[in-house]
Amino acid sequence: MIRPMQATDAPDVLALLNWMDDAPEREVFAPDSRDARELQLECEDNTCFVLDGEEGVVAYCAIGPFRDGMVLEGPISEPEAAGALTTLVTRAIEEAEGLPVYAFCARDNLAVRDALERAGLNPLHTTDFYSAPLEKLTSRARVPDGHSLARRLPIEEYRALYRDSEDAWAGRLDWGPEQYDAHFARDDVRLVVLRREDRTIGFAELELHPDDARADLTYLAVHPAERGQGYGRVLLALAAAEADTHPEIRTMRVRAHDHMRAARALYAHAGLTHCRSVMTYLKEGDEEA
Repeated sequence: MIRPMQATDAPDVLALLNWMDDAPEREVFAPDSRDARELQLECEDNTCFVLDGEEGVVAYCAIGPFRDGMVLEGPISEPEAAGALTTLVTRAIEEAEGLPVYAFCARDNLAVRDALERAGLNPLHTTDFYSAPLEKLTSRARVPDGHSLARRLPIEEYRALYRDSEDAWAGRLDWGPEQYDAHFARDDVRLVVLRREDRTIGFAELELHPDDARADLTYLAVHPAERGQGYGRVLLALAAAEADTHPEIRTMRVRAHDHMRAARALYAHAGLTHCRSVMTYLKEGDEEA
């Protein structure tokens, strides 16, 4: 039976989340919490459903606000409940009331991919992740002659570079000054800006994950007029050098969508190794909604 999640279901849902964590091919977009109380609080902003089995909850799926529509958390299920995933996803999608619905899962998560497609979601793109030890990336970390580094960037310049370089993170273009300042005031966020005279050439943005000994290069942007001159390699190395100033960080991870050929070539040339692939799915919204 599919029903709304209750507070008493938190231990069973946590067991499903931990089961997912045990194998990369089971990955889906899911709650971060791995504590019953924190999970209960995190789920309050979403509409959550579970599937009952003979001995408790055997599947979970939720839906909540995201970009211009909604996003699915899950679905996650025990292997014997995989056949019910499409029904669970369909029930969650009903809560979108005609808005677009996004979903994310590992490329190798075939059971979930089948359920999403049967429920009417279509693959949008694949995002590949690559990683390398910092020491492999920092050897070329030099500021070119006539250039300088900065740690801040006016929001107008940040938006302009983002707009010229990225088509998938439009939410950041809607940030106001307070949101922008709060993001870069975080202890785990770093910005490396490369300038020539009074012109911004590009920037690299990092998020630090000391518990995992990892830094994520969340974004690398080079001004369109400056591309083809090796600035991507420079910014990649400088970002690694910034991460290397934190003793607990050992590796850096980057990402590239399947249409980002230049980024993929850059990461391959730098010696990063493919480590993970995530599929993005979308169910288009109802124009009359």
